[in-house]
Amino acid sequence: MTFGRSGAASVVLNVGGARYSLSRELLKDFPLRRVSRLHGCRSERDVLEVCDDYDRERNEYFFDRHSEAFGFILLYVRGHGKLRFAPRMCELSFYNEMIYWGLEGAHLEYCCQRRLDDRMSDTYTFYSADEPGALGRDEARPGGGEAAPSRRWLERMRRTFEEPTSSLAAQILASVSVVFVIVSMVVLCASTLPDWRAAAADNRSLDDRSRIIEAICIGWFTAECIVRFIVSKNKCEFVKRPLNIIDLLAITPYYISVLMTVFTGENSQLQRAGVTLRVLRMMRIFWVIKLARHFIGLQTLGLTLKRCYREMVMLLVFICVAMAIFSALSQLLEHGLDLETSNKDFASIPAACCSSSSCVPGGCRPDKVRGGKEEDEHLFIFSNLNRD
Repeated sequence: MTFGRSGAASVVLNVGGARYSLSRELLKDFPLRRVSRLHGCRSERDVLEVCDDYDRERNEYFFDRHSEAFGFILLYVRGHGKLRFAPRMCELSFYNEMIYWGLEGAHLEYCCQRRLDDRMSDTYTFYSADEPGALGRDEARPGGGEAAPSRRWLERMRRTFEEPTSSLAAQILASVSVVFVIVSMVVLCASTLPDWRAAAADNRSLDDRSRIIEAICIGWFTAECIVRFIVSKNKCEFVKRPLNIIDLLAITPYYISVLMTVFTGENSQLQRAGVTLRVLRMMRIFWVIKLARHFIGLQTLGLTLKRCYREMVMLLVFICVAMAIFSALSQLLEHGLDLETSNKDFASIPAACCSSSSCVPGGCRPDKVRGGKEEDEHLFIFSNLNRD
């Protein structure tokens, strides 16, 4: 750094009244481009092109920007978590702060990116409706006559498919998607009933009708997924989203099963592929998760499980520890102490886990009851252990 008070080992950044002290070496490779540009300034004029004011005596650079937003951005570039919007701050204002310091919208967390897209879409729609001359200005530009309506159409389509509450058309589309999901689930569950399978074996038309309903549902889901991919802003980000991956998992098995049926035909290979086809057909249960796209509560549940996975793992560990302890005690009381009258259902600790982890009638259950002398001795021993 060739400008600044000579001999000073650090510089001070004053951002909206909040002061930060940085060493000159750190300033050179600082992740924020605007801050790192200070290292190459050779005159006060160069400095004032980067910041708003400079105090030579204090070697302090003043930026008339939002201090809280800069604090969030600084925590992010230091590697503390992911970048999210500052509370009680407009999304567009925070985004402007990001652009000023040298960050882009891709640095935001996915949920914040959606909030930013929604706010930008609302703002664009608001100003497009309030400024009739905006369309004329776009048409005056070279090629703008077709680009502006096309952008508005794509944005309207994206909101219709991605935001179920954005318009009446979006609500109707979401309702139709929910109906298709429910119908597909009803057909899937009904096809596993013994009476249904017996009727389908006797009546070929019933099985054909169920396959037609399944094909119609798959066609709707496929068309919906293709349209959402076409109108998406970022194709790579679209593929990475969890709900879109679920859509792919729900649709792909159907086409794989169709291709396997076409290539195997009615020969002996169909018998070998029968198990695979049944597994692929059962993977349609993933369609239930598609409801999360239309119900915010399911999305909230997924985010809750994602953010508290450590606590969930700890709870699972506690359950496993308790199950192991009580299964060992059950195996000892039911099988280990008296081999002549032992309970065969508790021949091992893994078998005893069945009683500790379920309450299904008819399953493995203990048959030792209090009343005999030997059982009283066993209970007395373990009651003393519990007291200790």
